Amino acid sequence: MKGAAAAAALASAACLDGRNASPPVTAHLLDEVARRACRFFHEQADPATGLVRDRARMAGCDARSVASIAATGFGLSALSIADARGYLPRGAAEARVHRTLEFLARHGGHRHGFFYHFLDMGTGQRAWKSELSSVDTAWLLCGVLHAREHFDTPAIRRAADNLVARVDWRWMLDGGPTLRHGWTPETGFLPYRWDSYSELLAMYLLALGSGAQPVPPASWDAWKRPPRHYGGLTWIGAAAPLFTHQYSHAWFDFRGRRDRYADYFENSRRATEAHRLMCVERAGEFPWYGPDMWGITAADTMAGYRACERPDGTLVPCAAGGSLPFLPRACAAVLQAMLDRYGSRVWGRYGFVDAFHPGQGWYSPDVIGINLGILALMIENARCGGVWREFMAAPEASRGIGAAGLLRA
Repeated sequence: MKGAAAAAALASAACLDGRNASPPVTAHLLDEVARRACRFFHEQADPATGLVRDRARMAGCDARSVASIAATGFGLSALSIADARGYLPRGAAEARVHRTLEFLARHGGHRHGFFYHFLDMGTGQRAWKSELSSVDTAWLLCGVLHAREHFDTPAIRRAADNLVARVDWRWMLDGGPTLRHGWTPETGFLPYRWDSYSELLAMYLLALGSGAQPVPPASWDAWKRPPRHYGGLTWIGAAAPLFTHQYSHAWFDFRGRRDRYADYFENSRRATEAHRLMCVERAGEFPWYGPDMWGITAADTMAGYRACERPDGTLVPCAAGGSLPFLPRACAAVLQAMLDRYGSRVWGRYGFVDAFHPGQGWYSPDVIGINLGILALMIENARCGGVWREFMAAPEASRGIGAAGLLRA
């Protein structure tokens, strides 16, 4: 046993510098993917504000100064994971979380508690004339609640409660039954509503569970749930990327629950299986696709960032990695195969590149915060349910689940 443990430790240490990209077994690889993703959220955040850079170069050095409020939410959860796993020195994650929450509560640009999609990392003010985003604020709040439950210090709890309580979800309804996508100072509310299945589950559950400005339970019933079909499988979905079946599940534990419409965990499992089949069946066109090499979602492509649903030859590691709880063996096999086959071309300081196209010899030079975030959180959930356990202890989560009628099956 001592020899095996030493060999595993050496393999793990060897891949820390990015030169040796082949941990011997998938369990070690998953730990290293999570470790490196958490490293991104620590290194690529402004140390004073805690706001996390939207994207960064794989090598680590990056002068871009725009943060994503969604990446910051994933980052708060990643710091909680890093603290639990010992990926950071003791106390470092807690100090960064406290600093982030205090900055957001006091200085982050917001209206009615909603944050702009993109912020300047150093000032917290609106960037790129972006919208106050309802769904991106939801990802921030998920991270806030998770960090509050994980660290549970008076200072963190106080700042987190402030951020959560001031969100006026009723304002974002704008007089309708469903939430608006967002608001800008120039044009007011965006014309789009969250009125059909997508990544909206967590956002509506937060809105239902708000202790200050909740939306009515009827809002849960107001959005459409269109059926989709592929390869003999049927699920509720949309013509949208795979992440729409992942993000809400990163925090809310839907296992063993259903409402009168669906078992949403099983629904995402079917959607993931259908996506896998769709990719495998395109192997004649893209020979690198196969049972252990598949997955595309919103990510970088050779043509720029795209919200892809249909396979186009690109491979996105977080497509399979972000679905680990749904198809553990199949998804873990993809990550191992990517590393075994492509090595240092797809592996670096923060783990996997965002995306790559083997047929064209293209490998993205960047990593994207939200894509690393879904990897870190879903690996933790697949390994021990850690994010689910802590997040679901929040009263806001249990109130939302109850208001939606998500009962134990």
